[in-house]
Amino acid sequence: MKLSRTASWFLLAFGVWTWFIWVSFVRNLWKDGSGQAFDAAGAPTAYFWVHLTLAVVSFLLGTAVGVIGLRGVRALRRTSRTQQGAKEQGAKEQGAKEQDA
Repeated sequence: MKLSRTASWFLLAFGVWTWFIWVSFVRNLWKDGSGQAFDAAGAPTAYFWVHLTLAVVSFLLGTAVGVIGLRGVRALRRTSRTQQGAKEQGAKEQGAKEQDA
């Protein structure tokens, strides 16, 4: 399957955005002073574990989506380089034919 340039960049940006958002969320969860994430003794609550699980799953999905986008961007760059090289080679061959004639 071949991804378009737009789709590849979107997926890569989505992966980076996911990491940015969820790192911020986990940092805030860890510093929670409202009593939701940690009880009075300082032990993690169910709220903490559920939200930490959500963050970990989002990290994994964001990474997977970002890697797919990165691979798409790299493939497009390789394709454009190959096409550029083919055009340059064709121009060289055409120039050589004209010189021989």
